[in-house]
Amino acid sequence: MDRFDFERLLLTRKGRRGFMIGAGGLTGLAIATQFSSRVVAQPRFSGYPFSLGVASGDPLPDSVVLWTRLAPDPLNGGGMPSVNVPVQWQIATDENMSKVVLRGTAIATPELGHSIRVVIGGLQPAQWYWYQFKAGSEISQIGRTRTAPALGSRVDRFRFAFASCQLWEVGYFAAYKHMAEEDLDLVVHLGDYIYEGAANPQNPQAIRSHNGPEPVTVEEYRNRHALYKTDPNLQAAHAAFPWTFTWDDHEVDNNWADEIPQDPEKQSRQAFLARRANAFKAYYEHMPLRQSSMPKGIDMQLYRRLSFGDLVEFNVLDTRQYRSDQPCGDGIKPRCAEAFDPNATMTGQKQEQWLFQGLDRSRSRWNVIAQQVVFAQHDWTAGEEDVFNVDAWDGYVAPRSRILNFLQQRKPSNPVVLTGDTHSSWVNDLKADFNNPNSATVGTEFVGTSITSGFGASDRIEAALPESPWVKYFNGRQRGYVRCDLTRERWRTDFRLLPESAPGGPTVPDPNTPISTAASFELPDRGVVKRV
Repeated sequence: MDRFDFERLLLTRKGRRGFMIGAGGLTGLAIATQFSSRVVAQPRFSGYPFSLGVASGDPLPDSVVLWTRLAPDPLNGGGMPSVNVPVQWQIATDENMSKVVLRGTAIATPELGHSIRVVIGGLQPAQWYWYQFKAGSEISQIGRTRTAPALGSRVDRFRFAFASCQLWEVGYFAAYKHMAEEDLDLVVHLGDYIYEGAANPQNPQAIRSHNGPEPVTVEEYRNRHALYKTDPNLQAAHAAFPWTFTWDDHEVDNNWADEIPQDPEKQSRQAFLARRANAFKAYYEHMPLRQSSMPKGIDMQLYRRLSFGDLVEFNVLDTRQYRSDQPCGDGIKPRCAEAFDPNATMTGQKQEQWLFQGLDRSRSRWNVIAQQVVFAQHDWTAGEEDVFNVDAWDGYVAPRSRILNFLQQRKPSNPVVLTGDTHSSWVNDLKADFNNPNSATVGTEFVGTSITSGFGASDRIEAALPESPWVKYFNGRQRGYVRCDLTRERWRTDFRLLPESAPGGPTVPDPNTPISTAASFELPDRGVVKRV
């Protein structure tokens, strides 16, 4: 399969532009059934309405979700009037859109920020498709997507990448430029898709600025998502492959836990829950998620399972919405008794049981747990004192032990944990008992670094690594993403990293920064991971 033409993803096909919608009116609501001149009356826009690109996600063997949002003025609420707008879509089996297999019309409503997500059914399994949208006389970029193989069918190879933590201010999204040029079946995003901080022009690392104050309202979160989605390299990576997502903390509020904000003294519970509902709504509006994930007030179903034939199954977790409050006052510090509370949870009981049941029933060769925060134990400080990040699984010892015990006793095939959050690259053996380094290895963890977000603790962690012998690799000095290539015999992980940036400056100062494979690891079927 040839790689998709990267330059084509960056080409904006704007067509003839009108100037009515952004100014406050629609010229018509007639719906056409195909991209043709037979539109009776067309909506017209003050700017290019597909300014945020296109995306697809959560592929099944017979369906996939297509996404776009009409936003002629993306950083100012979108620039759309409070009316419904018809958006035509079509999906083809060729990149020139000449072999159209399905077409139809969706309605972009003001209630969802004029975003649309179309669940296209009736597709063939393991098939590449190309898609496009049209509103009035304006035509979107062409996106490409791929359905999953048939359930249980033999699959000999699967390739995907995972990424997280893309702070707009401190660097450009150069990593996505290179990701878009890869040969992948899927992209997995593990959280911190946006950051909620206010614009901070005094930040010495800042190379571009956030828009406005820290978001609280729906419109403020919409504007922040829109800012990130204007990045052309991010748009290219979305248009090249289907994605699946989970969030971490910055999509709402740093280090939030269930109904508790980071700073309870600054936000009342009622104010935070209203903010959480607004953040959830804007997140849904900007992601190609299925209707089952549509938020209901402060609740949103995000954990879900994706299977790709008999080769790999992804258990996508949500470790924010249901977790107990961080123990010991949060932070990086010695653990207190609260970190060992048997009643503490990272996932909530319902999600934990869902995970166990899925792993127990799986017949896939590789079983992935895609989640947010570092799972393996690691001490941040060399010497006798033990210091841990209690926002990660090190602060939730009992629920982690339940998962490790399950892996040891039930032995699902090749469990692999994928992790974001920590802005650094790791490879970890998962031990049945981290207090006994000689205990059984029950799984593997691959931790991906950030797209841009900085990390200032490399020296500290490197000095303490001998105290965590299950750590096979650590790199806190480079940004990028992780590429995984799976066969029936082995899992190969390549850490695709950008050059180390100058201390104190932007993490990625050039949107065209080159990339290279900094380290590679192979995990044999039912074996132990090794560097190659």
